[in-house]
Amino acid sequence: MLKLLFIGDIVGRPGRDILADRLPRIRTERSIDFVIANGENAAAGAGITGSIAKSILESGVDAITLGDHVWDQRGWENEIGQMERVCRPANLPKSCPGWDHLIIEARGFRVAVFTVLGRTFMNVKAECPFLAADRMIEQLRAQADAIIVEIHAEATSEKQALGWHLDGRVTAVLGTHTHVPTADAAVLPKGTAFICDVGMTGPYASVLGREVAPVVERFIDGMPRRFDVATGDVRLSGALIEISASKASAQKIELLTVRMGQNG
Repeated sequence: MLKLLFIGDIVGRPGRDILADRLPRIRTERSIDFVIANGENAAAGAGITGSIAKSILESGVDAITLGDHVWDQRGWENEIGQMERVCRPANLPKSCPGWDHLIIEARGFRVAVFTVLGRTFMNVKAECPFLAADRMIEQLRAQADAIIVEIHAEATSEKQALGWHLDGRVTAVLGTHTHVPTADAAVLPKGTAFICDVGMTGPYASVLGREVAPVVERFIDGMPRRFDVATGDVRLSGALIEISASKASAQKIELLTVRMGQNG
């Protein structure tokens, strides 16, 4: 049996700090073989930089995925091609720089991971996530023992539909983007672990990681405001999956949430 932890959207410095503080101990205490983390909000809440990506990897993360904020930081499009353990969404146009998947290995077991962006309520130029996932699975089946699919999407219906579409063909379909952990973690009938959203790694005394007051005021009057990253009630959130090495299917999935200063 192998264990994989998929960590939800790392938001700003608070998310990076709790990752560096808690992840090494969590890996050791829970005997985790693989750690994948979404880093698309790691730089001040929007995008990522090369130096931040390196710090996340040094915290004990094996692979970093990204989402719709992939290009928010100036110059990242020139750095991403040099980051061998960072991948952009696979259903972006092929002309975009960066890897569209990653393969990581532990104990002789290879795990492939890729992200697809949802299209419902998402203002992105992306290929159909269902067709893109089909294409990527066909490409990766011979290269890896297990395949992890992240769906970075707004609509729970789109996430659930992709989970059912891929059940039995991949080890897990894990949702990100909405930053709120959901209570629907389950292993689907054909052996694929699923959850609508693994939650965010960052400040929960917030509105999706941002200071409360300016967001509330924006909803009331519609005026533009700066949304700074909040700092209160910082948590690390993710999905912990147990994988059968012989079948490459998921045996168990649970939501893992750790607060700053709390034991794993």
